[in-house]
Amino acid sequence: MKKLTLFFLVILIFFGLAIAQDSLQWNKSNSTHFIVYYKNAPQDFIDKLISKAEECYDKIADDLGFRRFNFWLWDNRARVYVYDSAEDYQKQTGQPAWSLGAALPRDKIIRIYPEAKNFFDMILPHELAHIIFREFVGFYNDAVPLWLDEGVASYQGGVKGISLKETLKAAVEKGVFMDSEQLSNFDARKARDNKQVSLFYLESVGIIDYLIREFGKDKFVLFCQNLRDKKDLNRAIASAYPFSNTKELVSNALQK
Repeated sequence: MKKLTLFFLVILIFFGLAIAQDSLQWNKSNSTHFIVYYKNAPQDFIDKLISKAEECYDKIADDLGFRRFNFWLWDNRARVYVYDSAEDYQKQTGQPAWSLGAALPRDKIIRIYPEAKNFFDMILPHELAHIIFREFVGFYNDAVPLWLDEGVASYQGGVKGISLKETLKAAVEKGVFMDSEQLSNFDARKARDNKQVSLFYLESVGIIDYLIREFGKDKFVLFCQNLRDKKDLNRAIASAYPFSNTKELVSNALQK
């Protein structure tokens, strides 16, 4: 029994030292709503990151029509980990090569790297939107499909408008689009086909763009509230929009 106790004590000490050693490798900068951890990123990049993150903090919630009930203050601040490069990011997080950033909404953690394309205009708002959206509809809400989660995040990342409509129209005309079943079953996190991943994100944000453009922000908030309260995607859709299920929604969104 003493040997077993000693064994577990040694394991705890080992992991404690490993965690402490890892924490010593990060520099840290704090703001009102964020704690940014970084190693070798330039200070001017970190300063701009904090400024942009604070700007997005309220803007994303306002854009989606969400009211804040949980403020990110003190120990509740979001944490942003800035890796030195794409290689470092992929190695440490296990993300695929196409990934430009990742969020853990339940823990309010964002993982990114500086040279990601369109970092400040697209990547940072995208990852922040994941957290804010899930904070509203529920972190443990299994009724939220991946396409909805990614669609909202991509919409905040600036993927919207006329060019999006034209690209989607071309995909439909060529017959290369995903139907509602394919969209719902597709897991971009496990996919390695970049074209399929791009199509998934394109259709996902196209649906969100369609809902907000055609029916307005208030209807979208109602839809999200229904999803949060009823925890059923088709019921949430039918309660807010003139569609009875996901299939009808996707079909109409792709035609507009």
